[in-house]
Parts: sequence; C-alpha cells; structure tokens
Amino acid sequence: MKGLILSGGKGTRLYPLTYTRAKQLIPVANKPVLVRVIEMIRDAAITDIGIVIGDTGPEIREAVGDGSQWGVNVTYIPQDAPLGLAHAVRISRDFLGDDRFVMFLGDNVIEGGISGLIRQFASSDWNSQIVLKEVEEPQHFGVAELDASGQIRQLIEKPKDPPSNLALVGIYMFDHHVFEAVNAIRPSWRGELEITDAIQWLVTKGYRVFPYVHKGWWIDTGKPTDMLEANAHVLEELTPYVAGAVDADSIVDSRVTVEEGAQIINSTVRGPAIIGRNTVVRDSFIGPFTSVYHNCVIENSEIERSIVLEDSRVMHIQTRIQDSLIGRHAAVEADPRKPRAIKMNLGDHSRFWLP
Repeated sequence: MKGLILSGGKGTRLYPLTYTRAKQLIPVANKPVLVRVIEMIRDAAITDIGIVIGDTGPEIREAVGDGSQWGVNVTYIPQDAPLGLAHAVRISRDFLGDDRFVMFLGDNVIEGGISGLIRQFASSDWNSQIVLKEVEEPQHFGVAELDASGQIRQLIEKPKDPPSNLALVGIYMFDHHVFEAVNAIRPSWRGELEITDAIQWLVTKGYRVFPYVHKGWWIDTGKPTDMLEANAHVLEELTPYVAGAVDADSIVDSRVTVEEGAQIINSTVRGPAIIGRNTVVRDSFIGPFTSVYHNCVIENSEIERSIVLEDSRVMHIQTRIQDSLIGRHAAVEADPRKPRAIKMNLGDHSRFWLP
C-alpha cells in the first residue's frame, strides 16, 4: 500500500498563526501534526508517501524534506488550487498507480493510530474503507447514513439537515477503482470535487465500501480550541521523560516531559505537560495540558492549558495565562516598574484579553 497525505489549505480559522506557518506544521505536544500523520502511516508499515501541497508547499518541503528522517520516502504532488479532496486523488494517479492506498488529512489527530485499520483493509476484498465518528454537529462535516445492516446508504457533504451524526473523519482507504469515481463526478455547489460524491459513486455502482466507526477521540485541528483539545489528548498519551535540567528548588511531577537542553529553575511544572529543547522556565508555574516548544523563555509567569511556539518569551505576567496559543518569536511581557502600563504590537486578527 501507499500513503497519501493532503496538506494544502490556508488554515484561515487559525489566523494569525497561519499567516506565517502551514497549519499542518503547528505542533501538538511539541510535534507538528503533519509529522504525527507521517509517523502514523509509517507505523502501519507504509513507507511510500505522497503529500499533496498548495500555497504553503515550500514550507512543508523544507520541514519534511525527503522523509528519510522518519524512515519514509516522500513524493510531493502540487495542487494548483483547492479544488476538493477528490481532485487531490485525481492528480495523484501517477504516484499511486494501481496500488491500494490510505488517504489521510494532514491536520487530523486520532487516538490509537491506523495500523489495525490498514491490516484489516489490506487483507480484505473491499474496494474502499472509510472511518466515521459520532459528532455533535454533523452539519459541518461529510456525513454517512448507514442502513439497518450497518452498510452505507448515502453520503452527503455538509448537509443542512444531517441524516445521521456519523462524520467522515478524514481517513480513507481505496483501491484503483476510486479513479473511475473521481473522473466520473462533477464539481459540487462549492466548485470542488467532493470525496463524499466519489465514495457515493462507488456505493451506487456496487463497489464494496466498508464503514468503520471509530470509538476513540478524533480532532480536526482547524480552530484554536481544537488545537488545545488535541494538545491535551496527546499529552496524556506521552511517556514522560526528563532529559533537561531541573534544579533542587523546582517541583516537576511524573507526567512532565523535559526535553534535552531545557532548564527548570525555581519553578513548578504540573503535567501532563512538555517543555521543549533549550527552553528556560524560571520562577514560574506551568500548569497541566501545556506545551512549550523549543528555545522559549518563561519567567516569573503562570501558564496553563496553552501552546507556546518556538523562540517566544513570556515575562513577568502576573495574571495566569490559560487556553491560549502564542505564536513563534512572540513576546508577552509586562514592565514591573512604575508607572505601570501595557505595551503591545498585535498582528491582524489577533485577540488580547485583560482580566
């Protein structure tokens, strides 16, 4: 089998972070989401991976390279415009050939990996397998309706009146018959070739499409709240270790990962949490479900359930920061001298709350 990762899209719901960074490269528990997807496919014994890229392609190429550092071979497939998931399959034909393949959206995080699903599909005679998940607001997703026997009756993309609460989570397996489907369907009202229409075409034509309902957690990291939720889930799955330095005046509990070169000085860190390489935490409190990436400085401040990206600093903040995303090379600082004032330089679409 081969792997196909879709890594285009502008990530507008994650502005301002995605003005300057591909959304798939924003880290969850200090590892970019796209890297987690690559590792998940590799762990299913698939090493030949195509990545469909769009406007952020140069950044993704730079970050992933040829894939050798993860033990895979990466081929890049440019998509000139976001014309739909089925269009991404269509333009990947030369890479995929007639091999079976798994298609994975590059901004999805799922519990438990996909090795079992791959083995199940590889040993079957199914033409396709799709992963479904019960969700609270199915109108925002592609939705599947199953019949009494548990087989697919119909699929609808973002229906106003959903026939079920089973959403397509962005993991699909296909054989070569999918190319008949993507070449037969027409663009939707959105002007895109919808993967739901392609799968529906397979169902209508009598091909075997097997639905799998995922019982664990799954998160589409499209919004800041989703990123924080995914970060919390993944932090709970980590096996903690301490490779950095923790001084005698600090308290670091057993659910905290301290990466190489990090320093914890006169501080308390409660897990699950992760402190990145060469980051310094001094005279501070880091609360649960917090990820601080590489080369940061946290001093005389408190942070909880947040993500801090690389090369940023949080200094002398007397109010606890929580439920926050702090971007790269950012500075959140207070001047302890009097008269006290707040100074800031905020980018477009930024949000800043004061207690």
